[in-house]
Amino acid sequence: MQHQLIRHGQGSRTWSIVLDAGEEVAGCLQAFARAEVLNPTHFTATGSLQDAVLGQLAPSEHDFRRDPLAHRLQIISLAGDIDLHDSQPRLRMRAVLGDSNGATFDGHLLEGHADAGLEVIMTEAPVQLHKDYDTDAGLALSKATLNKHKENS
Repeated sequence: MQHQLIRHGQGSRTWSIVLDAGEEVAGCLQAFARAEVLNPTHFTATGSLQDAVLGQLAPSEHDFRRDPLAHRLQIISLAGDIDLHDSQPRLRMRAVLGDSNGATFDGHLLEGHADAGLEVIMTEAPVQLHKDYDTDAGLALSKATLNKHKENS
């Protein structure tokens, strides 16, 4: 993995990160978040994956159904965030992937190995955000989202 700080100021930092072929995406990004002592962060990625495991949230089970995809996939969209849980970075990624046959797949990217040239742009939030686990939704939601969710229930 290679990275470069491309912006620093106004309480936030932005990096360009390039993963090498074969590197596991979630593991690399979590290691990067720990090394840089990131505050809550948002990121997007482009490129392709050698393989992936997508997860579909099963709220009643508070877990993900795992759907392995064992072939090359183009990233159509990949967005994620990193928040802090017990002072440790916690990663969440949502992806839409496509294959050479035109099929698309979406879900939470639980695992995936970079193909050559997977690029990530990661931007740290300029303010501290706090997430709490919402048992009804089965997700960790930011305070503003959590309050809105409760009001609409």
